[in-house]
Amino acid sequence: MSQDYVIEAFLRDDQGKGASRRLRREERKIPAIIYGGEKDATPVAIWHNELKKALENEAFFSHILTVKVDNGTEETVILKDLQRHPYKPILTHADFQRVDRNHEIHVNVPLHFTNEDTAVAVKLQGGAVSHQMNEVEVICLPQHLPEFIEVDMTDVAMDQVVHLSDLKLPGGVRIAALQQGEDHDQPVVAIHKPKGTKADEAEDAEGGEGEA
Repeated sequence: MSQDYVIEAFLRDDQGKGASRRLRREERKIPAIIYGGEKDATPVAIWHNELKKALENEAFFSHILTVKVDNGTEETVILKDLQRHPYKPILTHADFQRVDRNHEIHVNVPLHFTNEDTAVAVKLQGGAVSHQMNEVEVICLPQHLPEFIEVDMTDVAMDQVVHLSDLKLPGGVRIAALQQGEDHDQPVVAIHKPKGTKADEAEDAEGGEGEA
């Protein structure tokens, strides 16, 4: 992984809605919780703007993070949940789950679609790319967690659908949905001829003549 993320945190004793409001308003921090593993859940507070800036990088969501707590401890975590204000650009709460090298984790990883414009079905045949997913849940050990999964569109043909089972995964990584059986092999992306093209109009006309 190309970047290390370190989050500064402060133990939080005062809890409840009123305490959380004061934390956000007066200290510019937000409440958070660190849970999982064999330890008790630890309520902490983190700087709002520090977390908001980190979230600008897509990789933050699928990265192993280090939380440094002001009592001198460090926690190795992933960001499991994030709550935001319903209409203001404000974060309100964060959940961090502890991880260790010997236990698999479930994490949503972004999909990066490459070579869409140069795919033959797009460049020469006038097809349009249709995305059904932009991220996928994977299962792996923390040290195998990818920042993203690449989906190369170069050889995707017209009307071909790329499914979860078609994705090329790094070693040690599995797709969560596929562990539930073939019925969960969902579509990820496809290339189709856009509706309203001359070819579509010709097909509609032929269909109408046949019916007549």
